[in-house]
Amino acid sequence: MFRNLSSQLAAAATGSNAEAKKVMSPNLRSDIYSAIDQAKSWIIGGLGGGQAGDGVSYGAILSTIQKHFPEAKLGLESVGHAEGEVAVIVGGITNMTMEFSKWESMSGGMAMRTWVDGLVEAHGRVAPGSRKDSIAKGITRGINQNTDVTLMTKDFTAKIQIISCLKTVSTRIYGPGSDEARQGEAVWSSKFI
Repeated sequence: MFRNLSSQLAAAATGSNAEAKKVMSPNLRSDIYSAIDQAKSWIIGGLGGGQAGDGVSYGAILSTIQKHFPEAKLGLESVGHAEGEVAVIVGGITNMTMEFSKWESMSGGMAMRTWVDGLVEAHGRVAPGSRKDSIAKGITRGINQNTDVTLMTKDFTAKIQIISCLKTVSTRIYGPGSDEARQGEAVWSSKFI
């Protein structure tokens, strides 16, 4: 009996140390808003800080993302291609915002709204042409495929707000009724369940 009790106490002691409670990075909020500002001007391009698809200027934004998600990286096939670069950066910042929502659900929802509005605004300011089309594809790929939904808050109200924001991205970029808008709606509706 004593041996059983001591083994239970030992297991409880080691289990509590092994599962030390994770805390939010103190820089996460400021890094999100900094990355949003950098990404907006980078997507627009021509503002003196490089542009998506130039193969080098994504580095500062990616290093901010890697502070929180060290495994985030840009494969060689994506370097120099606007769609691939944008998809990785958009997915990374969206994941940072999802992670933030886990700790501060309503603030995370507001940050997601700021991020989505910034993406749509940046895309709208890109000069028409093939680069604009590549950026649109990169944004939707980053939101729909590179985002880790498991990082999202469990708070119901904030979760609805975040999913509603993400559902609107393709609609606002491609227009209501487009194939991309319907696909984005379906992807995010299924992730809500």
